[in-house]
Amino acid sequence: MTLHVTLPPASRPGLLASVANLAEMEVALGAGADIVDLKNPAEGALGAWAEAPLKAAVARWRAAGCVTGLSATVGDQPLDAATILAAARRTASTGVPLVKIGFPLPLDGAGAALAPVLDALRPLALGTRLIAVLFADQDPDLSTIAQFAEAGFHGVMLDTADKAAGGLLAHLPVPRLAGFVAEARAAGLLTGLAGSLKLQDIAPLATLKPHYLGFRGALCATGRTSALDPARLARVREELKGRVAA
Repeated sequence: MTLHVTLPPASRPGLLASVANLAEMEVALGAGADIVDLKNPAEGALGAWAEAPLKAAVARWRAAGCVTGLSATVGDQPLDAATILAAARRTASTGVPLVKIGFPLPLDGAGAALAPVLDALRPLALGTRLIAVLFADQDPDLSTIAQFAEAGFHGVMLDTADKAAGGLLAHLPVPRLAGFVAEARAAGLLTGLAGSLKLQDIAPLATLKPHYLGFRGALCATGRTSALDPARLARVREELKGRVAA
């Protein structure tokens, strides 16, 4: 199957909406999310869906004509080549077009911890669009962006691992985020910013021109593990639509 990912208009970031089940997926599709992100918030920062509902979600997405992008997380995994490869293969085998893989600490400047993982993932990257997720609250080494691009990754995102420790902007200043987006775009990678983002974060982050801004907690009535609230989702969507680059 050809992999389809619709890019948002160049004038604004797209909305990546993380959903915890099929019912929430329907809400996000109906609200016009640019990417519906299949994530289990009860299982951590990148908690994975079980295989059966993940396959059902892919079938629903295909039936919708692939107008909206679809991503799925592989779960919170240690930085171990065999473990990450197995989790990524499991997720990719369901047919989901974007597979999000977290890269937790340690990531040293020499790339010693990262290199064997990327080597293991190279063959999978030939037929699956892999998205690397770095964690802003773990002082990520942003010089690794080039390594992900060289390994055949399709994109790279920043998120937060500890959702109780503050959002993205509590851990990385805007100038550093701007550098991340610019470097990722220059490497030809899809870019995204996430991490307990709030409505008021959209204005400063949209000016950095990431392809996507990712949300979960801001779309829910009482925290990221509660149900998706259609009204909150619509409000985030409208705020993003209003952010047209100069």
